Amino acid sequence: MATPTLRQLEYLAAVVDTGSFTRAAEQLHVTQPALSHQIRALETALGGPLLERLPRSVRLTPTGRAVLPHARAALAEADRLQAVARRATGLEEGELEVAAVYSISLGILPPVLRAWHRRHPGVRIRLREYAHADRLQEAMAAGRADLAIGPAPEGWEGPIRELGVEEFTVVLAADDPLASDFRADDGLCAGRREGRSEGRTAGSVALGALADRAWVHYAPDNGLADLLDQACARAGFHPRAAVRAEQTSAAPLLAAAGLGPALVPADIIPPQFDGLLLRPDPPIRRTLTAYTRTRPDPLTVAFAELLAERARINPAAAELPAGHG
Repeated sequence: MATPTLRQLEYLAAVVDTGSFTRAAEQLHVTQPALSHQIRALETALGGPLLERLPRSVRLTPTGRAVLPHARAALAEADRLQAVARRATGLEEGELEVAAVYSISLGILPPVLRAWHRRHPGVRIRLREYAHADRLQEAMAAGRADLAIGPAPEGWEGPIRELGVEEFTVVLAADDPLASDFRADDGLCAGRREGRSEGRTAGSVALGALADRAWVHYAPDNGLADLLDQACARAGFHPRAAVRAEQTSAAPLLAAAGLGPALVPADIIPPQFDGLLLRPDPPIRRTLTAYTRTRPDPLTVAFAELLAERARINPAAAELPAGHG
């Protein structure tokens, strides 16, 4: 049985992406008969039809649906192989693909990317964002990124570098009734309200105290939806959703607007934030990591080292209330 070639895999992906042999041939700058010949050769090599021609489009067969993700991964790895070869010759040009869960790109990556650009201005960064840690790990396994940043992956065989422990905070509106628990009689009101703009909390709260509230929840495909459900289950209740946010960045803003409490990574709270921040009691945390495939190239290793050096994971953790650390 013949071995499929990268060109054949590229042709298959182009036909699927364009939905047409004609448009794929135009995109690839080849004749349609040549394209069709390569697709037939690929189908022969793999032992069955991959595409079904319809009157105005094409459709993948079951075999084609099984093959396509592996074809895309092989093409991505071939592109990465060329980039590695360029880096090995000492060129300071190219593209580094970084994948991260949403909260990382909001709160942790910006200063790291700024420092990277200063050191390696000729290397472009392509950032891929994922709502769920499982999707992030699948993307890495499929070869769609050089380095991933997110919660610790399960069963990963490549290098994993721990970056720190991410703290979560409960966000409420500034005029929420719970704010009265942090008034001036215990000295928390003025000092902690000023500190809130620096990412500090005003105090702590048991999630069970919020069991009767409708929450600012997350869309089901956002990994923080699972995290919130699990945290509330440990507190003995299931959170009702007042609204579900697709983007992680929207949750603290919606909570500060009074739609309900939200559980968010402390790192994504912007400066001069207008809501009330309360630390969950007991604390809710997750370990963040950077991971690569088994043999990362030197440029990827350099980015991982810079990430470990510059990433500020929950920088205000040392200032949280004593006894809750």
